[in-house]
Amino acid sequence: MQTETIPTPRRGDAMPTPSPGAPFADAPPPPHDRVPFADLTAMTREVREEVDAAVARVFDSGRFVGGPAVERFEQEWAEYCGTAHSVGVANGTDALLLALRALQIGPGDEVVVPTNSFVATAEAVVLAGATPRFADVSPGTLLLTAATLQAAITPRTRAVIVVHLYGQVADMDAIGAVAAAAGIAVVEDAAQAHGAGWRGRRAGSLGHIGCFSFYPGKNLGAFGDAGAVVTDDADLADAIRCMRDHGRRAGSHYDHELLGTNSRLDAVQAVVLSVKLRRLDAWTAARRAVAGHYRRRLADGPVRLVEVAAPATPVYHLMVARVPERERVRLGLSGLGIETGLHYPTPCHLLTPYREYAFEPLPVAERAAEEIVSLPMFPHLTGAQVDRVCDALEQVVDAEACADVA
Repeated sequence: MQTETIPTPRRGDAMPTPSPGAPFADAPPPPHDRVPFADLTAMTREVREEVDAAVARVFDSGRFVGGPAVERFEQEWAEYCGTAHSVGVANGTDALLLALRALQIGPGDEVVVPTNSFVATAEAVVLAGATPRFADVSPGTLLLTAATLQAAITPRTRAVIVVHLYGQVADMDAIGAVAAAAGIAVVEDAAQAHGAGWRGRRAGSLGHIGCFSFYPGKNLGAFGDAGAVVTDDADLADAIRCMRDHGRRAGSHYDHELLGTNSRLDAVQAVVLSVKLRRLDAWTAARRAVAGHYRRRLADGPVRLVEVAAPATPVYHLMVARVPERERVRLGLSGLGIETGLHYPTPCHLLTPYREYAFEPLPVAERAAEEIVSLPMFPHLTGAQVDRVCDALEQVVDAEACADVA
């Protein structure tokens, strides 16, 4: 995940971070200490001893690429997502690209993608040789909808990539119905939605194939790049296993049956992910507690938080608000020691490499891109820190100007 933050120099000693079981510690941070946008070190401290032992076992085994450690994590991740198969790959972008190639999507085909996404979603479509067809999003959730998907479908459309942005699953009932009627495949970009749900089913299990990134900043993050594809379709899983390893036929080293690439999950990252997966639900519960605190504090104020669809079970990878004069607000927050992020400041169809695929204005995403700001969100964020963020927002946001926010 690419994140733009406004750093604030640290003054004073850092606060000890609480365990996810107690996300709202009693002790407030020093008044001038910054509130970071994210804190990966606190999560690392929790797992460091177990990870060190697991990595030592990999070193002792000499199996650094593939092998039992990778197979074990693949099985664990499939079980967690509720799918029959999981295939580890090198990163989330490769997961999307290999999923499209396994679906035999390429030149002459179109793939609908929401323009409000990280660039990798559209990037994978172009790298597959297909054409991205950009769609607008809901003004409430900023996710793809059945209506915006329907508006983007043409006779050349072969698939849709549904992006579960910010840790919330899109309306997969309505989107799935439109896709089925059009005869197109549903690919889930769940890079920000580890463990998120829709009517009791987890992200990745709701379409034909689901794609995950385990970039370090994700809810389940590796200690480097890593990714996975999940599916119930054995043929798709077999194709991706083949393509991720130079197109090798299963059980052979020199028989290459498909055009492949080198996109293998290494054993060190696999054991890191296995250790962290055991804590994912606790970290998710802590994120939800933090999000609930934000929503209670900001409910009666001028700042508008991105909405959550009722049947969705979000995991709050990000906590996104919409504010007027966004850059002034970010600078004001920075001056008060609050770091923020942007996800994302430019819709994909307006990025230079993708403007040739921009067939029409997409006003909801274009408007939102000028107003969104990502607030601090991580499992070890304390209640006192959330209060500082909310107090700062109330101080720097122009309440009257908020009436003009979409």
